[in-house]
Amino acid sequence: MISRRELLRRLGVGSTVLPFLTNLPSMALANPAPSKRRLIVIFSPDGVVRKNFWPQESGPFGDRELPAILQPFASFKDKLLTLKGVHDKVQGDGDRHMRGIGCLLTGRELYPGNVQGGSDTPAGWSSGLSIDQEIKNFLQSQPETATRFGSLEFGVLVPNKADTWTRMIYAGPNKPIAPIDDPYQMFHKLYGQVKDRESLASVLDDVREDLAKVAAALPTEDRRILEEHATLVREFEKDLSTNHLPLTHAIPLLEPGVVDQNDQMPQISRMQIELIVASLAADFTRVASLQYTNSVGQPHMKWLGIDEGQHDLSHEPNTNADAQEKLTKINAWYAGEVAHLTKRLAETPDPGGNGSLLDQTTILWANELGEGNSHSLDDIPWVLLGNGAGFTMGRALEFPGTPHNRLLLTLAHAMGHTDLKRFGNPDYCGDGPLTGLIS
Repeated sequence: MISRRELLRRLGVGSTVLPFLTNLPSMALANPAPSKRRLIVIFSPDGVVRKNFWPQESGPFGDRELPAILQPFASFKDKLLTLKGVHDKVQGDGDRHMRGIGCLLTGRELYPGNVQGGSDTPAGWSSGLSIDQEIKNFLQSQPETATRFGSLEFGVLVPNKADTWTRMIYAGPNKPIAPIDDPYQMFHKLYGQVKDRESLASVLDDVREDLAKVAAALPTEDRRILEEHATLVREFEKDLSTNHLPLTHAIPLLEPGVVDQNDQMPQISRMQIELIVASLAADFTRVASLQYTNSVGQPHMKWLGIDEGQHDLSHEPNTNADAQEKLTKINAWYAGEVAHLTKRLAETPDPGGNGSLLDQTTILWANELGEGNSHSLDDIPWVLLGNGAGFTMGRALEFPGTPHNRLLLTLAHAMGHTDLKRFGNPDYCGDGPLTGLIS
């Protein structure tokens, strides 16, 4: 079996076409695995309206109508799993927003620090790595699962500042990873050769002749996959050339957390989603994250007819019916974006021929709080989608009082990292991975 670089050498073409060849079965010399398990972690802030989020009873969804916030998943009920009762029990320094996002994926306490929030003690960064990076390190340690990018961190309107409220991904203790929330910057990272956004030159223009030479030397199935990847890139370039988004987004002084692209949030979200799909289809990575704003996030979703900031609304009491209705719309919008990603994965063939990308992908959608006004870390809204983990989907499950470390450990095991026995604070891992996810 010939390697990618050897094929390019024989054909006399440049290495700029390598990003298009990553996922081709005939060149998978070090990647013979029949299936590719993938993980996408998605974050949205400020808790949910519990009565409009959690299904009224556990068990199979069947013909039951989903709660208002989960309605966008109606077409994917058989691929949906909600996990109630899984709490973030990590204590220590920092307010609950800080601990909510900083401990969400790490399961470890925040270091003492000088970032002051709320009425609690100040805190710093997390004292451990996040589960996505643990899984990334595991996959990258094996030739058959290593990818060009071990993981990719996407963002949408993440404030241009580094503090405990804006980071959920950690490469290790005291090592936060900033998400890339500029689609142009992410596109450049994936494909390079982006000149600038006002006069965008197509990546495909520079490699079209080389791709034609390579395609002629490939089997039929590889040619099909190559063309599908090129089509994804071509369509995204059209979006880039017609949607000129500003590079920088300074935070207004009067409203921390609001960035000047606020009204373009839906547009940026869809662009990032397309890049996630392209990244998985090309096998650039098998671990990705998508972070919407930040803990204490304050987008103004005017496209929903809502003028107030999300965080302000989340502090209103549950007796404020207007605020509850608006928060329900806001969280349903996030669900709609996750549902759109689910749809795009479902309609994109897996390059290995194992159904769709969704069949080999697990999406985890979570929040730093269970409820905004109470700042509760109980009943964190965990939603799983897709078939990549091998769980029995189409159900609402309850795990009363269970530490979320066990869920993080369960994800690692589902991704093949079964030698991992503890994750995060070991005090919360004593019973091991969650049981009952496979019936």
